[in-house]
Amino acid sequence: MEKIRAQEVYGIINKHNKSKEQILSILLEIQEASGRNYVPEECAQIVAQELGLSLSKVYDVLTFYAMFSLKPRGKYILEICKSAPCHVNGSKNVRDMFEKELGISIGETTEDNMFTLQYSSCFGACDIAPAVKIGGKVYGNLNEQKVKEIVDLYRKEGQ
Repeated sequence: MEKIRAQEVYGIINKHNKSKEQILSILLEIQEASGRNYVPEECAQIVAQELGLSLSKVYDVLTFYAMFSLKPRGKYILEICKSAPCHVNGSKNVRDMFEKELGISIGETTEDNMFTLQYSSCFGACDIAPAVKIGGKVYGNLNEQKVKEIVDLYRKEGQ
């Protein structure tokens, strides 16, 4: 495992009383504690064992919900909305701007592991389309200057 140790995984599971009903909360906490915004395979195996689930059931959850990742991601996940309103208002241009500013393509992570760029389904910011969400914070009415400011802000914050 990368940053998260087995001991931490057991602690998270025990905090939720080994409850199968808490699998989403357990996996989210593990993902956050991993240091790379993903659930390592070893952690998924421990969750399956401790909750009395098959490993395939745990993977069903991990692959069904877009909030989970099975591969390491950046500290900040930049989610570009791909809903119809955002598309009509230029989400493709926003994607191009972020790709240029970060030097990566959709689905990739910057070399410094600071940013991962990905698409998202609608997160309810249609009134400020095109929009991007970073760690629960939504930014809209994006243009090239705003994209640069957003990236600069998170670069400073992440150091």
